[in-house]
Amino acid sequence: MNRARIAVRTFSLAVTAASLTGCVVQHEQLPTIDDQSGSPLLEISIATPQVGDTTKKDNEIELAIEQYTNVKLDIQWIPPAAYEDKKSIMLASKELPKAIKLTQNVTTLSAIESGLLWEIGPLLNEYKNLSAAQAMYYDNIKVDGRLYGLPLYRDVARGGIIYRRDWFDALGLTNPVTLDDWYHLMRVIAESDPDRNGARDTYGLFLDESYNDPASSAAFMTRIAVTQGAPNKWGVENGRIVAEFMTSPYFETMKLLRKLYQQQLINPDFAVVQAADTDAKWNTGKAGVRISNASSAAGSHERLAKNVPSAAVDVMPFIGPAGRMLPAEPGNNGFYVFPKATVSTEAELKQLLAFFDKLLEPEMSTLLTRGMEGRHYTITADGKAELKDLSLFQQEVKPYRDSLPSFEVGGRGLPLQFNSLQGKGWKMVEDNLKHAVPNVALTLTSKVYMQRGVELDALIRDAQTQYIMGKIDDAGWQAAVENWKQAGGAQVLEEFTREYAKRRAGDVGADRFTPQ
Repeated sequence: MNRARIAVRTFSLAVTAASLTGCVVQHEQLPTIDDQSGSPLLEISIATPQVGDTTKKDNEIELAIEQYTNVKLDIQWIPPAAYEDKKSIMLASKELPKAIKLTQNVTTLSAIESGLLWEIGPLLNEYKNLSAAQAMYYDNIKVDGRLYGLPLYRDVARGGIIYRRDWFDALGLTNPVTLDDWYHLMRVIAESDPDRNGARDTYGLFLDESYNDPASSAAFMTRIAVTQGAPNKWGVENGRIVAEFMTSPYFETMKLLRKLYQQQLINPDFAVVQAADTDAKWNTGKAGVRISNASSAAGSHERLAKNVPSAAVDVMPFIGPAGRMLPAEPGNNGFYVFPKATVSTEAELKQLLAFFDKLLEPEMSTLLTRGMEGRHYTITADGKAELKDLSLFQQEVKPYRDSLPSFEVGGRGLPLQFNSLQGKGWKMVEDNLKHAVPNVALTLTSKVYMQRGVELDALIRDAQTQYIMGKIDDAGWQAAVENWKQAGGAQVLEEFTREYAKRRAGDVGADRFTPQ
């Protein structure tokens, strides 16, 4: 066993002993980082969105990662609300960390097109753990068949409806299927005072500015519209690519939100509030439904129970008139790319890839997804990890689990002992896969979209919000769609259609998303 592994286990035992005696482990008691070869430590700077509360520098989890991988980390946690702007500034100025988290959007495509980032595909087979991941995780983020990023692996069909079962039972509510069902649910929760405080201060659900995110298949509008028959971001009609917002089911879903807004059944500031505000409404017992990942139901319950101990929470799948369905996601929560401006040689790039490869080894997989034995989890008689305090895990471990490559379930770390709600959520994620609707344009490229995508996305998002808020009518919405086409959208559709047809003719599935 190498010294790095001993250090991680010794560290875990120290934390366990301290917790048993009621003591707090001080940073000066922790093992220091050293390098057995005497060579300088590899310093790795990373930029990624902040997860939860501010993460303390040199905390126990980060020190353990450094010990095992023999590196010095400098993680820049950027508030999510500022991340897109900060990322764009860094890319434009070329003042970049060695690894920066991106998502598949116009900014990323432009950076790739400009030659700012290393291609890593040809090197992947040199790394045992990275190359062992299913090919679809990498295929779904390739651009013109080339791989530029390491994904933060996620399940493809994670979506679920987390809800207040106590409210649903008391109010006679069931799983919504039609848009009328969604309207009924929202109205009843808003008007029935389910928290019995005498005030009209509850919502069926609380929306935030990401409700119509053009890049995310997990956006609220996309998830609901797909159940009604809309495509997942992009679809095919009569052999041609169409945008989701050009279809009737999507428009009907917008009309539902317009009606809810007019009747004050959704929060009036939905277009500007942050995700943290949505979390706060749920956590304080002011929302009846949370559209999220089915596997997060247990965590949602625990955070709510701190403020409303009597609350009962459950999770249900997305169902529409044609049955169970939901949009397939790309299998990642973003991906890390390596800028040529700061990673100057292929040798340095290989060092960075080796670091990320080590994170998928059993010891690191357990650390990133379970935490530290004795502090965050205990081992059951059958050898599984059982979380001790989910709130502590969310505070100390989740930022690293969500921001570094890992497999929460199915990885090489200790298997997790589920409680009933966790088990139900993860079973739903597994069952969802056969009901997932692919994004047919996920890996298609358009030169026009690379050049004008930011403008085009902003144009249609603004029009959607204006329509929902009643600032434009049906004719105004159709005019906005035509304006989008004239501003370059029609060319985007044409370029997508040509590439889609070419791939289909070559028997390459443009809509492939499931494991090979």
